[in-house]
Amino acid sequence: MRSMTTQRLVLRIIGVIGAVIFTAFFALTYSVPQWVETFAADYIDRKAQARIDGMIDAIKPMESETALARLSQYLYDKNEAKIEHSKTLLRDRVHEQWASALADITDMDCACRQQWAKEFESWFQSDIRLLRAANDKIADVIHAAYMDVATDLRRDIRIFTASNAAIFLLLLLVSFAKPQAATHLFLPGVLLSIATVCCAYCYLFQQDWLLTIINGSYVGFAYLGWLGIVFAFLCDVVVNRARITSRILNAIFNAVGSALSVVSC
Repeated sequence: MRSMTTQRLVLRIIGVIGAVIFTAFFALTYSVPQWVETFAADYIDRKAQARIDGMIDAIKPMESETALARLSQYLYDKNEAKIEHSKTLLRDRVHEQWASALADITDMDCACRQQWAKEFESWFQSDIRLLRAANDKIADVIHAAYMDVATDLRRDIRIFTASNAAIFLLLLLVSFAKPQAATHLFLPGVLLSIATVCCAYCYLFQQDWLLTIINGSYVGFAYLGWLGIVFAFLCDVVVNRARITSRILNAIFNAVGSALSVVSC
């Protein structure tokens, strides 16, 4: 009985700590929105530069079977060396203006932030001729790219922290709703604890890894799958009396030579 009480206490501590940590970071993205940009400044910088470079590299004739498209392709092929040289010059102009444009957009009091916060989505997706504009337009392109990346990252951080907070809260609630399943809940509890420790380590020492997990990638999908496994275990405890979890735990106990066993609850 004492062991079961200890297990429940540990589970509830895990649930409370995890829910509080991720809820706090979720709230931080609203109460201190510039925190995301401060925390991920280097990451946003690299992503925005890569996005603009990709747009420049993508300049090419439209793909079509029309006479105009064929003529465009012919002219492009004939002048490819000059066009590539122009792309290089354009990329250099962007990089030359990068520092000053970034200084403006990262100033929280700059009026350009309000402008691009409203207009970046439609403007950034418009025609590539914007990249062929004069120097004063290049700063606008940089601002738009920065706001695009920063806004996407802020949204992804909110999804990431809200998802983690929700599943920790669910673990806490299930520990109260199914107190007899404390042993079974240790499996999803351990998986959640591992995920949180890894996130904390990345936050302190490997920020690029954490941002890569959050900002969409195969690694990010793997983390989502990890949370999905935890959710599946919690569902098994709630609606299936932990039958699957019991089998997995007993298999683990047998594999390590332990005499412990659990039954469905």
